Amino acid sequence: MKKIESINLMKKFSLFNEEWTPKIIGELNGQHVKLCKLKDDFVWHSHENEDELFMVFKGTLLIDFRDGKTIEINEGEILIVPKGVEHRPHTNGETVFNLLFEPKTTLHTGDIETQMTVKKLDWI
Repeated sequence: MKKIESINLMKKFSLFNEEWTPKIIGELNGQHVKLCKLKDDFVWHSHENEDELFMVFKGTLLIDFRDGKTIEINEGEILIVPKGVEHRPHTNGETVFNLLFEPKTTLHTGDIETQMTVKKLDWI
């Protein structure tokens, strides 16, 4: 049986400095729970088969959409981007602490591959 224990999110965030490189902290129902530090611009992408949930713990995350709309996600807020919707996360230069719930097979760059794509995620 797996050991059951609480996870201190801020302690986990302190264990890494890489940006746009999700780290796995848990798994449930075929999904990974991931932490990610975000700064500056990410790539335009979409996820054909998965919705994407962003939960901000520190900072302000901005998500651009192709229709010209930008949504601001502040500390303590979430945003769910429906599958198939192209989007681009970015920050205003600050480092944002973000939590993601995603199916294990989800790539953070969605349906495109760039130099920012991380194919094998680390557990922390």
